[in-house]
Amino acid sequence: MYEQHFGLRAMPFNATPDPSFYVNLAGHHEAIHTLVVALKGGESLVKIVGEVGTGKSMLCRKLLRDLGNGFVVAYLPYPALSPMHIQLDLAEELGVVLPPNADSHQLLKYLKEVLIDIREQGRRCVVIVDEAQTLPDATLECIRLLSNLEMHGDKLLQIILVGQPELDLRIGQPRLRQLQQRIAFSHELKPIDRATCDAYIRCRLRIAGYRGTMLFSPWALRAIHRISRGIPRIINTLAHKSMMCAYGRGDVVVRHYHVRKAAADSESVRRWRATTKRGWFSRRQGHAPTLENAAPRIHVPHSNP
Repeated sequence: MYEQHFGLRAMPFNATPDPSFYVNLAGHHEAIHTLVVALKGGESLVKIVGEVGTGKSMLCRKLLRDLGNGFVVAYLPYPALSPMHIQLDLAEELGVVLPPNADSHQLLKYLKEVLIDIREQGRRCVVIVDEAQTLPDATLECIRLLSNLEMHGDKLLQIILVGQPELDLRIGQPRLRQLQQRIAFSHELKPIDRATCDAYIRCRLRIAGYRGTMLFSPWALRAIHRISRGIPRIINTLAHKSMMCAYGRGDVVVRHYHVRKAAADSESVRRWRATTKRGWFSRRQGHAPTLENAAPRIHVPHSNP
């Protein structure tokens, strides 16, 4: 599409989570650190929540790539299932061979045997349950019981619950208080601020091969953050469509009117626009924001967590 026009080797703002385009935002770094500390410490239940589009799926993929050989990871992305189904999905992810018509008791027995074998190899088994806010109460209780599985006081299964803020409301119900008490570590992903948004866009452009000085004007960056409210998924949509608009006009710099066109052309962005104050694109009095004045809040660790 526009890669050659802007001097890129790849599209920098694809909607599909791609760990190669992971940007080490401060909130994501803290979440990864929380997860690694909890998993290495043997905690059985960990929780990560965040609004739609804050990067939870990217975080899961990053964790899957980085955990290493010391962990066996099962990823359950669509978990609106009954207790029996979620155990069957877990068994399938772990390669458990079940006899025909196995009942719940047999399923749990075979699962535990495989988990013990994994632990005896010196590895830990981690289950990532995405979109956990959709789980029925009975399935959440099943997850709590699975987290009880242990050998010589050592947990056989470590579970990461990933979901939208509704997950906190679900777990906060009195009937699920035992599950809530088991969650030793949790983290909330929040929208990013203006300076971090600018740095996020520049970072993804660099990963895609851009070596120019300024592809997005300061006012375009300002507009993207104001419209998106700091949600990375909306930022990606606006940046991608703004670049398409600039490319279609033959422009080499993305400006605020390209962002306006992109917002008007995107249904998901229009829904955000309906709840945002007017005047996104009005230039207020004073100087335009500059990249030099933006302090990027992207954490650069000295070593991997």
